[in-house]
Amino acid sequence: MAITYSISDLAREFDLTTRAIRFYEDMGLLQPERCGPGGRTRVYSGRDRTRLKLTLRAKRLGLSLTEAKEIIDMYDSPRDTGPQLQKFLFVIAEHQKQLEAQMTDLQANLDELKVHQREAKALLAQSLNQSDRKRSSAKGKMTDDA
Repeated sequence: MAITYSISDLAREFDLTTRAIRFYEDMGLLQPERCGPGGRTRVYSGRDRTRLKLTLRAKRLGLSLTEAKEIIDMYDSPRDTGPQLQKFLFVIAEHQKQLEAQMTDLQANLDELKVHQREAKALLAQSLNQSDRKRSSAKGKMTDDA
């Protein structure tokens, strides 16, 4: 007999809410069997577990659920794997371009922050030096007056 999983089993294993798993089901990523009165109980197969694992991996890579579904669905078909791998490589390459553009933007922001930080530190040091000089000058006048 094949191993099956309840929605709670999968939620616990992947640290998800049952609501998230139902959402993936609504998106067509998972297709559990229904059993019990009125088909209210979901029974997930090993295939569903694998699809959930692949979906979460795709999310970590930054792919949309639609992209994840397209790629995962391609592996369900018995066709040649060449087109499947080409699609996967295309999606990953596009995502890599996006991440590299974001990284460039983040680096520019960090560089700008460093410039402002240096300027603020220099202004603060200048302000503290002026305050020290004023205090020293005021103390000098007090001792001269005495």
